[in-house]
Amino acid sequence: MIVKLDNFLKSVAVWLNEHLPKVSAETLQWLAAIVLHCATIPTLLALMTGLSDRTPNLDLVLFTWAGLVLLFARAVVLRDSLNTVTIGVGFVVQAVLMAMILFK
Repeated sequence: MIVKLDNFLKSVAVWLNEHLPKVSAETLQWLAAIVLHCATIPTLLALMTGLSDRTPNLDLVLFTWAGLVLLFARAVVLRDSLNTVTIGVGFVVQAVLMAMILFK
């Protein structure tokens, strides 16, 4: 019984050592794309609802979108469908918000 438990614990440790870094790195990359998209959304929503009349700083928007374009290009090159879809949907949401503000 002790030998089986010891073998099980060793196999769990091996699995964690092999798979956990990859899962964590991919999860962090996915979360980074979402956080970058969320950098301008509160300001855009405040502008749309009339809580503020100040648009986000142009440099903030440009650098955020440049970082997202680079992450998107990386995801396309690596054929990473999760990040491609996540970043693509984020671009669409931000474009819709900006269009609603522009054409209101």
